[in-house]
Amino acid sequence: MRVVMALMIALLAAGGAQAEQAAPAAPAASPAPEYGLPINAEQAKAAAAAAVAEAKKNSWRIAVAIVGPDGSMVYFEKMDGTQNASFLLATAKARTAALFRRPSKVFVDHFTAGNVAFMTFPDEARPTASEGGVPIVVDGKIIGAIGVSGGTGQQNGVAAAAGVGAVK
Repeated sequence: MRVVMALMIALLAAGGAQAEQAAPAAPAASPAPEYGLPINAEQAKAAAAAAVAEAKKNSWRIAVAIVGPDGSMVYFEKMDGTQNASFLLATAKARTAALFRRPSKVFVDHFTAGNVAFMTFPDEARPTASEGGVPIVVDGKIIGAIGVSGGTGQQNGVAAAAGVGAVK
């Protein structure tokens, strides 16, 4: 009986060791870019113009907010016929991307996976879990962010990416 128990313990211990070895290591998170000098008006207008051009090309109606790295509004544009709520949503997405140094879609992915801890953040610091907010990075530094609202999440993300691509 002692031999059987010793054998069972040895097998359990070996199985546990194998399970530990089989688990892949979590990938190391890459550090978010540092903040740089704020986006200027010319850059902000270029970003908004590119996002609006992408929306027009696809017959989408959007609102575009450009914020500085601190989340303060630098430029806003709303296409005719865009829903009124898009002003608040575009602004919230841009602020999320700037303040958290990552696209707002990251929070959509967390929410979808069941991680909703960020929903407990105070109102002033709560991120918006909606696609369409993207940091604007120039020379490796975040100079601001763009937020787009009015289309589907994917459409907003495409228009925001077009805006980011126009900033030099």
